[in-house]
Amino acid sequence: MDPSAPLDSDRRALPQARSVFWEERLMLIVLGLAASVPVAIVIALLVVFAHQAWQFFAEVSLWDFLTDTQWTPNFKSQNVGIAVIAVATLLIATIACLVALPVGLLAAIYLREYAPRQVRRVLKPTLEALAGVPTIVYGYFALRFVTPFLDRFVSLAPFNALSAGLVTGVLIVPVISSISEDALDNVPEQLRQGAYALGFTQRETILRVVLPVAFPGIIAAFTLAASRAFGETTISAIAAGQSPNLTLNPFVPIESMTAFIFQVSLGDVPTDSFIFHAIFTVGAVLFLITLSLNIFGHWMVRRHSRTMAGLDIPM
Repeated sequence: MDPSAPLDSDRRALPQARSVFWEERLMLIVLGLAASVPVAIVIALLVVFAHQAWQFFAEVSLWDFLTDTQWTPNFKSQNVGIAVIAVATLLIATIACLVALPVGLLAAIYLREYAPRQVRRVLKPTLEALAGVPTIVYGYFALRFVTPFLDRFVSLAPFNALSAGLVTGVLIVPVISSISEDALDNVPEQLRQGAYALGFTQRETILRVVLPVAFPGIIAAFTLAASRAFGETTISAIAAGQSPNLTLNPFVPIESMTAFIFQVSLGDVPTDSFIFHAIFTVGAVLFLITLSLNIFGHWMVRRHSRTMAGLDIPM
């Protein structure tokens, strides 16, 4: 046997190993760049918002921004009380969550724990299809159907927060039901079987075992849906109106933060004007609210995943 044969084989394998090494390095770089794109976008948004807000607060004091009870930045008076449109946004989002949270959670429980396979095949895609309806359709549905219907029972203005909140709740039901169902599905089947072995009924098993274990994932669904409700624009602009009123009355017209941005952006806004800076400042406030909700939701999802993996013991 030729003693140089192993050496020749090693020499031929060396370039191949180097090629594989550089291919892996290139793939790592590409994947790293792709993963850094969302982070770069968030940083860019924060920089733009901070720059525009700095110019806005060069003309308005932070105290007036937080305590003023009027919002008229596009008039000569330039009252800029963010509480006016922030409370309106909170009112619509609260109504939406009061509708969507119980409906979405109960739908998830039914789909995962009770629904027959044939019913689930039909009901689940139908429920998720609600998320695919254009929001402008929801807006006119609230304006032309929900408001006249509710006006038969309570006295409503043509534009009101109640209709906008109810229809926004319908919009976010699929978010809650889908994520909550995934959380319920991740509960180990052994826990259910153990509860049945102890004599629990199905209802008791769901209330005492399944829901407590899936609780972090359900909370994550709630926070993600709430951030979606806070950021909804078209439904608020069409159904709730564009009248900045500081009120908690859901029967009167109001203006949310997103509706203000939508309203002003339809016109010819001069660059570097006061109203231009006001748009970005309102956007920055809304961005920070929704970003905080999303961060909290993702944290709860990760905690839920660790719990299901057995790395954490739920208390």
